[in-house]
Amino acid sequence: MRILHTSDWHLGQHFMGKTRQMEHQALINWLLNQVTELEVDAVLIAGDIFDTGTPPSYARELYNQLVLGMKARQCQLMVLAGNHDSVAVLEESQALLGALGTQVVATVADNNEQQLFSLFNRDHKAEATLCAIPFLRPRDLLQSEAGQDGQQKQLSMQAAISEHYQQLYDAAKARGLPVVMTGHLTTVGASASESVREIYVGSLEAFPTSAFPAADYIALGHIHRPQKVGGLEHIRYSGSPIPLSFDEARQQKQMLLVELNSQGLSGVTAIDIPLFQPLASIGCDVSDIRSQVSDLVVSLEPGQRLWLELVLKSQHYLSDLQTRVAEQLDGLAVDLLRLRRDRQQSPGIARQQQETLDELNPEEVFARRLASEDLDDELNFALVERYQATLAELKEAK
Repeated sequence: MRILHTSDWHLGQHFMGKTRQMEHQALINWLLNQVTELEVDAVLIAGDIFDTGTPPSYARELYNQLVLGMKARQCQLMVLAGNHDSVAVLEESQALLGALGTQVVATVADNNEQQLFSLFNRDHKAEATLCAIPFLRPRDLLQSEAGQDGQQKQLSMQAAISEHYQQLYDAAKARGLPVVMTGHLTTVGASASESVREIYVGSLEAFPTSAFPAADYIALGHIHRPQKVGGLEHIRYSGSPIPLSFDEARQQKQMLLVELNSQGLSGVTAIDIPLFQPLASIGCDVSDIRSQVSDLVVSLEPGQRLWLELVLKSQHYLSDLQTRVAEQLDGLAVDLLRLRRDRQQSPGIARQQQETLDELNPEEVFARRLASEDLDDELNFALVERYQATLAELKEAK
């Protein structure tokens, strides 16, 4: 059978004031074509289907379009919650989507059997067993113990996650079919990007690869860069399908076509995803802006505009900086979304003193303010979730 592994869609994301609605619509259309052309039996979305816990209405509409499109193609869809997703939002339509062939797993179930699903081929024959594991919150697996230090909390969380995976694997293995597992977490050695936020705060920095059971394939989400985990063929991050930050602009985004036979994993093929919205981050001096940007603009398709971040190498304060940059970009098909100076050139306190609010996005400001407080893990996590929800509400109200 053939499974398409993807993750971290972040429907409803606003990228520095720009909506991603067009890109996500194009992504859904592309995916549905791939399902047909590649004869895909099931699609796994390993977390973060939405960008916030209160997604805007158009993001929910896109989600529904995906579900209906998969139903029309008789392809199973498995949606796992990520750290950005609201359990309540995903569960409110769980029963309805189940009737349409989409299974949604938003949190840890009371009974392990509720997290086990059969994956069927086009003849509706069960070919594999899926251990559907969403983002695991500390409160889902652990009871808080007074007096634990940071290291003890980390070890307790690691042990609890490992035990949950092993229990599900043992139950799935008893069915006698190849076992596929999912997860939404950071693993040891995974290469992240600036759009990936720490999800376990101080409780768990990264989950060791050796703690995973011997499943035939483990489909992971949360890290936006496609990669093998520990160089292993069967443990993979698919990465996000569109760039979610400027440091992802040069990445070739992918989905992974996973092929299974009765013996287990028979192959994994990376399927390249088209770039639906050009974006770029350029480091240069003010005088070089036009020449460097012009080289990128010539490759745009008719009607397209480049979303641009400029990282200026000069550390000197320029009172007319905005005017000089605007003159350099005049007449080019470019939307300048962020202008900042190269922070690598001025270390420590000196660097922070030269930064202005114009060079920071709201997430960076919030993260720095939060880091200045001595908060326990649960409160820290709750504040991050509330901040994301408030941002989503403000964007929806506009």
